[in-house]
Amino acid sequence: MQQNKLTKITVLGAGAWGTAVAIALAARHDVLLWGRNPRQMQEIEAARDNRAYLPGHPLPAALRVSADFDAALAHVATSAPDETPLLILACPVAGLRPLLEQLRGRSIPNVVWLCKGFEAGTALLPHQVVAQVLGDAVPGAALSGPSFAQEVARGLPCALTVASSSRALRERVVALAHGDNLRVYSCDDLVGVEVGGAVKNVMAIATGTSDGLGLGLNARAALITRGLAEITRLGLALGAQPGTFMGLSGMGDLILTCTGDLSRNRRVGLALAEGKALATIVAELGHVAEGVPCAKAVRELAHKLGVDMPITEAVAGVLFDGVDAARTAAGLLARDPRIEVA
Repeated sequence: MQQNKLTKITVLGAGAWGTAVAIALAARHDVLLWGRNPRQMQEIEAARDNRAYLPGHPLPAALRVSADFDAALAHVATSAPDETPLLILACPVAGLRPLLEQLRGRSIPNVVWLCKGFEAGTALLPHQVVAQVLGDAVPGAALSGPSFAQEVARGLPCALTVASSSRALRERVVALAHGDNLRVYSCDDLVGVEVGGAVKNVMAIATGTSDGLGLGLNARAALITRGLAEITRLGLALGAQPGTFMGLSGMGDLILTCTGDLSRNRRVGLALAEGKALATIVAELGHVAEGVPCAKAVRELAHKLGVDMPITEAVAGVLFDGVDAARTAAGLLARDPRIEVA
């Protein structure tokens, strides 16, 4: 146990989720939280609270914050020889490649990413972006699952999945992150975990729209269930294991994001049902809603792979093609169920 307390962890990204993870891990480890905005990090240090992204959740006294990128990396480069520190990337998918470019050529022990989605323009999953930039020599893992930053920061119970082709890294993440009210399970299906974490955001927009239109709880249950079928179809086409979608990063994350009031993607759907423009919705959120760019990337990928994803198609139509939300819902209801797999 003493070794765990001394383990060095750097979290790159001081948004809501990065801050929450840093708070949770700082109770047992030597954690440094890095953010790229010097003024923001100075304000966080002064207030000991991330008022911009996670207000009302004080930082533990032991948690260090910095805007110095070199110092953040040095934090995990100076661990004891018998330790394996963690470098956690807590950025949106859009920021993953730029952040990895900053890491290229540096000596880093491993990378664990928290982002969920497909990269815009390439439709690559996070692990594929990591492999493109850093190569295969650096062990990598995705930490995913049903989790709202506010609840994790409060210390409420949460269960996550760490997925990697490296068994040693999976075991290391479990050993370091699992504890207190945070449970972490191990999985070797990296593709399945990432697909589940990405596409559930699209389904949350659909569910929020349905709820906003007043279509009822029966419709919500149908959307979640059919959404899981879509996620599974895409995942299998990309080589995922079917059982993954019955777990935390599949069904668990889907249920939370579609029904939880803290879900940003669900809030996008609710606002779409009110007839608000996408630009207005995004501006009012003040945070990234990954389901918006993900809907476009997933629609393009589904077309390329020949995977039937009618809910995703409908969400993308409302978001990007000016299709009316109510008319889109009617179109989904009118689909012939005989052409779909139950």
